Amino acid sequence: MKILLLVTTFNSLTQAVYTRLKDRGDEVAVAYAISESQMLEEIEAFEPELILCPFLKAYLPPSIYENYPTYIFHPGPKGDRGPNALEYALKSHTKEWGVVILRANEAYDGGDIYAEQHFFVRDTYKASLYRQEIVKASLLALETFFDNVKDGRCEPQILNPIHEKFTQQMRAIDWENDDTQTIIEKIYLSDSHPGVLDEILGLPCYLYGVWNEEKFRGGLKEVLAKRDGAICLGTKDGAMWISHLKEPGRFKLPATYVLKERLQGVKEERLPLIFDRSYETFHEVWMEKRDEVAYLHFNFHNGAMSAAQCVRLKYAVEYLQNECEVLVLMGGEDFFSNGIHLNILEDSQKQGEDGWANINAMNDLVRAILFASEVVTIASFHRNAGAGGVFLGLACDYVVGREGVVLNPHYKTLGLTGSEYHTYSLPKRVGKEKAQQLLDECLPVSTAYAKRIGMVDEVFESQEYEEKLHTYALSKIDDDFLWEKQDFLEENAERIEACKEAEIEVMYPEFWEEDSSFHQLRREFVYKVCPRETPDRLKHLSSSDLIRGSTLLGEDSRSESGMTEKKEKYA
Repeated sequence: MKILLLVTTFNSLTQAVYTRLKDRGDEVAVAYAISESQMLEEIEAFEPELILCPFLKAYLPPSIYENYPTYIFHPGPKGDRGPNALEYALKSHTKEWGVVILRANEAYDGGDIYAEQHFFVRDTYKASLYRQEIVKASLLALETFFDNVKDGRCEPQILNPIHEKFTQQMRAIDWENDDTQTIIEKIYLSDSHPGVLDEILGLPCYLYGVWNEEKFRGGLKEVLAKRDGAICLGTKDGAMWISHLKEPGRFKLPATYVLKERLQGVKEERLPLIFDRSYETFHEVWMEKRDEVAYLHFNFHNGAMSAAQCVRLKYAVEYLQNECEVLVLMGGEDFFSNGIHLNILEDSQKQGEDGWANINAMNDLVRAILFASEVVTIASFHRNAGAGGVFLGLACDYVVGREGVVLNPHYKTLGLTGSEYHTYSLPKRVGKEKAQQLLDECLPVSTAYAKRIGMVDEVFESQEYEEKLHTYALSKIDDDFLWEKQDFLEENAERIEACKEAEIEVMYPEFWEEDSSFHQLRREFVYKVCPRETPDRLKHLSSSDLIRGSTLLGEDSRSESGMTEKKEKYA
């Protein structure tokens, strides 16, 4: 089918739907909802058979839904209508919620429902619920949607009153009366957007990233400690950590970056390199060991990795390779990794210097993984990954993905050519031609498609993913493999390093030159500047897109020295 995605932005849900449709073999284009004339122009140019709106904030004009079958994804069950659906779900402490796909008409969320999928609500923050449960439920609903549209099966929406917009007044913290759990819940239902507006040390700011603290105690709103960019605040019955703040009109940053000199005298309360999670507190890096397999978690906010975080993770990798037979990189709870930390670079007074330090720290981390000769390494793409985060995973010996996960193996949309040894690791898996295509097209791919072209070795279903991953990891314990790996690395170290050196030679002016497009594109990304038009890469289809659903694509795209046989793993 020819399907147009009409969206506010190309977010995680939109990309999940986009890749699922591509894998079905559909012809897919995207149009941003900017103006009625622009939308109609792009719709008429593509001539879709139907329009899907996975993430749409704007009202649709009748000129669209009256002339094209248009369907809206709503993050609420049958009968739920209006904005901020997930806020209301979390505020009500409901145990079950849902997603519906309904036909667009003149009534706000009032059209007939063509698919519905329910899910259990985790005790988590709004963005995590959206990125995981909402995305998964939407993809499941999509499976029944097409059959129901074809057969004309639908149910009328229950026209309940439209709930009001969730205001800052409704989100506000009452520090005198709210206990720690209540404050955590208020920040949860506002994270990652719009945050809870408050005041810390006299500075108005929005609060994000809340963690309970079990040990520290102090005065109400007193800053008790800081750690890895986060601050610990006293509450009426305990304490909690806030990892990120945003000043009005600015962008989100680690809390200590926002408060700066206001934190003078506050002690940095460090944790061990690899925290054992023996008590509740803010932490980013921890390890779980089972049998001879170590699972290294690095839960960095939104998957962004600063130079300091890369250094800490590098030390963790170097330490753990002597503590296990198999080291599995797990990434974070919502993202595996998204590469260098753009917000910190935008905040820097020395953007070239700090950007250069960040990419070199990422490269040092990737090198530690590539040259971990004493241990088998596995990347677990159980959450989305982008840019350098994808290539961080591809540095491992094996790569496993979860179904429904989206990968963005490219950099160019931010004006970067990228590093992280990608000119070595990506062609090694998919061949030079396919590697260049992925980098040039700047389109998301599913883990299922990534497996077809050799970028990922295995993809497991969500159900019992962790058990399947563990079984897979145990199967890779192999002394002969390690001997081969050591020999290969010894013979090819110079060639691998040459790839990285060539990469950073190209990247140098991208960071240091004032007229580099990276600076403008980064600024627009960080400040979430509304797009002025739909990016061309999303409007038009390459010839490969038209056969993407076919297994023919990628069968012969891997280089002869690729990943097809164990003995050629490092060829």
